[in-house]
Amino acid sequence: MTPTSDRRLPEALAAALTVPFDHEDGRGIDFEPFPDFLSAEDTTDWLRAWTGNTEVSGDEFRVFGQDGTGGYAAFWLVRPGRPLIDQPVVFLGSEGETCVVARDLGDFLWLLAGGLGPWEAATPYGSDPSPRPSRRLTAVAERFAPERQRPATAVVERAVREFPDFDDTVMALCR
Repeated sequence: MTPTSDRRLPEALAAALTVPFDHEDGRGIDFEPFPDFLSAEDTTDWLRAWTGNTEVSGDEFRVFGQDGTGGYAAFWLVRPGRPLIDQPVVFLGSEGETCVVARDLGDFLWLLAGGLGPWEAATPYGSDPSPRPSRRLTAVAERFAPERQRPATAVVERAVREFPDFDDTVMALCR
């Protein structure tokens, strides 16, 4: 896969993102999905602004949504030769928060089904401690990743364990 190839959302992600997200005054998921990935140019512009580094490109990220403050959810293209759906999902917050929230798309579907969005997974101190699972998102996860079912907190724990240096990697890009 080349970094600037197809910008259409994978079918499973598109299906999940058609389910409305309701923040419920801080008790729900704070997530605003995009209809397609950000363009390569917009992703690079954003990453340069986020890091303060005019030399980076956004080629390693496919941004597909944001939280209410403007933090982005994206696939991080860190597994060479693997399809997009096998890449980890990350959150880069408007206040500098960073987190690998899911090991891949299947796990991300179960994160959403379990009532956590990217921001809630990355900032547990600021979210409701009792996530509210979604029947509609569970149906999407069961359709596309039935063998991956696990609690949302376990999804995040596994992702953080697999990619413990994500924050250091991103911070090394910052100027």
